[in-house]
Amino acid sequence: MKLASLLCPLSGLVILAVIPAFAQAPATPPSAPPAARQPAVPNNTPAAAPHRRYEPLVEDFDYHDGYVQLFDGKSLAEWEGDPKFWRVEDGAIVGESTAENRVQNTYIWRKGIVAHDFDLKLEIKCEFNGGTGIQYRSHSGIPWTRPQPPDMTTSNLAWLLTGPQADFWSSTTRGSKLFDGQVYSENTPLGIIAWRGEVARISPGVDPMLIGSVGKRDDLESFIKPGDWNQYEVVARGGTLIHIINGHVMAILIDDDASDSMNKPGYFGIELEQFPAKVSVRNIWLKKIN
Repeated sequence: MKLASLLCPLSGLVILAVIPAFAQAPATPPSAPPAARQPAVPNNTPAAAPHRRYEPLVEDFDYHDGYVQLFDGKSLAEWEGDPKFWRVEDGAIVGESTAENRVQNTYIWRKGIVAHDFDLKLEIKCEFNGGTGIQYRSHSGIPWTRPQPPDMTTSNLAWLLTGPQADFWSSTTRGSKLFDGQVYSENTPLGIIAWRGEVARISPGVDPMLIGSVGKRDDLESFIKPGDWNQYEVVARGGTLIHIINGHVMAILIDDDASDSMNKPGYFGIELEQFPAKVSVRNIWLKKIN
């Protein structure tokens, strides 16, 4: 009895010893719920706007929101110019110089409106052999420094303008080959600053420097319609001046010299140059920034 009672507990130890180790491990407890099942935290941050990947819309030349008309198509009452050369014809301002009634340089300018930064839009046509240009940031009454033939001297300084010009010439002269669209400084030593196709910069105490190109001069000429109406736009922002004809950039000037005449507020005007010449300008719209 005593031996049997000792063997029973020993047999139980032997049985436990031969059971595989994995059979002895306790059952695996249930896993925790996945994070996705946790309650969502409210997020009031707006979704990021998608990046633009398409071309900007084309602004119609006849878009005039925020613009004012400088010419009513009927009268020159708000303009200052020599009545010997300027008139209204078919809704346009017309300047004409002939062999019998000739002039070397004369201007008509809009009274009462001065601007430094602006968008200016107009339609322009130049006929015969002379030239024209759109004056902006300009001033009258300044003594004329360019020589003129004695029989074509304009004595009234109120009819002469000094300042930046968006140049434009007749197709029958060398002017259209070289000058259309350029940035020119009328009646100052600066003269031609940015020729057609050029991006130029003016810095204090330094001659104008060519820093880039917007196209070949001859290629840009092909966008100009000789003897016909052309859409001309001038954009001025600070020291940056941009000339655009028929939707094509012709020249850009970056003026970093705040002291020169190109960088001052002034009037808007039209030039009549040489003879025989006829210039017509209509639909003059200005969006004045300051």
